[in-house]
Amino acid sequence: MKTAIIASLIAAASAFAPAKEATRTSVSMNAFENELGAQEPFGFFDPLGLVADGDEEKFNRLRYVEIKHGRICMLGVVGYLLTDGGSRLPGLISYDGTTFADVPSGFDALSAMPQFGLIQIIAFIGGLELGFMKDVGVGEFPGDFRNGYIDFGWDLFSEEQKLEKRAIELNQGRAAQMGLLGLMVHEKLGVSVLPEGAVH
Repeated sequence: MKTAIIASLIAAASAFAPAKEATRTSVSMNAFENELGAQEPFGFFDPLGLVADGDEEKFNRLRYVEIKHGRICMLGVVGYLLTDGGSRLPGLISYDGTTFADVPSGFDALSAMPQFGLIQIIAFIGGLELGFMKDVGVGEFPGDFRNGYIDFGWDLFSEEQKLEKRAIELNQGRAAQMGLLGLMVHEKLGVSVLPEGAVH
């Protein structure tokens, strides 16, 4: 028992020991403290120190991945809530008579869906990933998948508006990533996220 107490006291005391590398890390962290997404209340938030070395190429790659995952999760949250609320496409999903309404929401849809339908979804996502949804080096910022091909009116915005819209998308994507994770956990726990009286 005495050994455990002494060990815990040593561990607690070592938490207050000065860190030798603190100055170098904070200097390199400052390289990104004014980047898009470094907003209140956290400012620049990198608890794992993934870009502590100040490598801009690595930062841009991680930002690209963050934006892409955020976009996927925004679509995922909307789709999850719509299907969990009872919305379905009309008609058949398979020639064997299975309708879209027969497919449940959430994880159960993967086993209820015809196997060829699942293969089609994976092939479609793979086609998007390999053919369209990638950065070919001509975009204005990481995650700009227009790639010099389509404008969608983006160039009509001022630089301030562009920055604001990018910040909004980044924050919504971050929220959607946490939201989709929460929806999946709720489903596995058997707890509905829909309000009382909603179709389930």
